[in-house]
Amino acid sequence: MGAQMLLAEGGEFTPPGVKDFFLPPIFAGVTKPMILVVLSVIIIAAFFLIATRRMKLVPGRVQFAAEFIYDVARNSIARDQIGSKDFKRFVPLIFTIFTFMLVNNIYGLIPIVQFPTMSHIGYAFAIAILIVYPVFNYAGIRRHGLGRYVKNQVMPSGPPWPIYFLLTPVEVFVKFIMNPINLAIRIFAAMFAGHLIIMVFSIASEYLLIEAGGPLKPVALISFAFAIAMTFLEALVMVLQAYIFALLTANYIGMALADEH
Repeated sequence: MGAQMLLAEGGEFTPPGVKDFFLPPIFAGVTKPMILVVLSVIIIAAFFLIATRRMKLVPGRVQFAAEFIYDVARNSIARDQIGSKDFKRFVPLIFTIFTFMLVNNIYGLIPIVQFPTMSHIGYAFAIAILIVYPVFNYAGIRRHGLGRYVKNQVMPSGPPWPIYFLLTPVEVFVKFIMNPINLAIRIFAAMFAGHLIIMVFSIASEYLLIEAGGPLKPVALISFAFAIAMTFLEALVMVLQAYIFALLTANYIGMALADEH
């Protein structure tokens, strides 16, 4: 009751929620996330075309940034997780996934845009289940054959044979069902939660500044400071989640190609 008396008569605070992530169509059923996904492809292609148009021995800032991103995807992710023998043919996939996730995550920090595409779980599921899942299973089947590949995935060497009655169903569930689902949920949850927290602090600061009574107005500054702090933290999370998504993709491919687990 006391807190209500400190609020002006202007209105009641309505916190943001899931509904705020479902944006209305802009035209003909096309939504903002759809446009951002297409735009991300254009941005990535344009950036690397410009960066590599005139390659120099001593790179400028744009060329250096492009080479650094490529080196992370090629060496720190693909080669480390897949192995020096097999990684090269998967570099384009890992590089594409890493840059695509990175750009679509960073959208959440860009003024006006301010919407990380991966906060819609459908996009994360599409990449994890329609691209990553078929690729690593196909790679494993092509290397080992269907029977040996399945055996390698669900029957690790070492345990006594009676343990396989318990272990095999768990391995099937984890390797063929939960791994791609976890891959999608991990990046979706991070982008959704981080963006929601920033929205809460930002809207709360505006509400307190405009609607609250005098004693509560200074709290708006605290809320705004938290929004800024969370934005910097979310920027780090955005980069890390793109890296982790690509890292796990390469890890799944590496496990599929390995002889035994």
